[in-house]
Amino acid sequence: MKKSTIISVIKYILFLSLGLGLLWYVTKNQDLNKLVGEFKTANYYWIGLAMFFGSLAHVSRAARWNLIIKSMGYKTRLSTTFYAVMIGYFANMLVPRLGEVSRCGVLSKNTKTPFNILLGTVVAERLFDSLCLLLLIIVVIFFQFEFLKGFLNNLIFKPLSLRFANSYSTLIIITVIFVVVIVALYILYKMTNKHLKKMPFYAKLKRVLLGFAEGLKAIKHIENKWAFILHTFFIWFMYFMMSYLCFFSISATSHLHLADGFTVLVMSSLGIVAPVPGGIGAYHFIIKLTLVELFAINPSSAISYAYITHTSQCALITILGLFSFGVFFLRNKKIKNESH
Repeated sequence: MKKSTIISVIKYILFLSLGLGLLWYVTKNQDLNKLVGEFKTANYYWIGLAMFFGSLAHVSRAARWNLIIKSMGYKTRLSTTFYAVMIGYFANMLVPRLGEVSRCGVLSKNTKTPFNILLGTVVAERLFDSLCLLLLIIVVIFFQFEFLKGFLNNLIFKPLSLRFANSYSTLIIITVIFVVVIVALYILYKMTNKHLKKMPFYAKLKRVLLGFAEGLKAIKHIENKWAFILHTFFIWFMYFMMSYLCFFSISATSHLHLADGFTVLVMSSLGIVAPVPGGIGAYHFIIKLTLVELFAINPSSAISYAYITHTSQCALITILGLFSFGVFFLRNKKIKNESH
């Protein structure tokens, strides 16, 4: 087994363990019978509706991706792109960051679109979504400032101020070490730059980076920019609906408002992007923290909401991902049989 593979496996196990540890931590002092009871009595009409809106978000994401791919001079069918997106989501749920590579690989194989070009478009898409998330964070801070001020003060600023109140020397040492490391890395790069260019992997890395650059330029060259913007708005609005509608699935969260839904959307997004498989543990931890600290929901119900929303999202991705994988498998098998 290659050294890189061993490192990847170790990282996966560590992050999975971290996620499961967080899941155990947020659940350990809760009444499991009450948790199971809230699952049984939950209003699955709202959960099903939330899953339906989630499906629409995935379709819109595939359509938006098509706009970027088209700007690069390639064309793909919406159904093919949608299947690739869902396979990517399913892979991401199992192994963080694998989804981007998986959906590009699947689409490249089925449409003959260059892999590095597709990967560049995904990078462009992710960067744009990151900007959207940042914008949502700013909006939430603006509208929920009083809530968040106390929340952040108790959770972060007070503990840090107490920790470093009498330890300014420690803070200075950490800062100096950080600066020294950055300078050392820069000097090392300059010293080894010529040798790196001669290595085989350098040319391959350069090709990949050029593909990334082309993908990043793709958004600029999109013909119908309004369609791209509208799809982006629709995707995030559907994500919001998934969080908001699930409020009505249990009585403890049914009184929360639209603004609260945006707050939960932003916080849950931070949990999902954590480097743990499927956001497991990290998602539950941050949702519980948000609902308990910001909206005074009792911990047991907060955990129930986290489990309900996370489980429904994972179920949707699993169903659509396996279906998409089956479609591609049967399609490729048919093509293979016809070629013989």
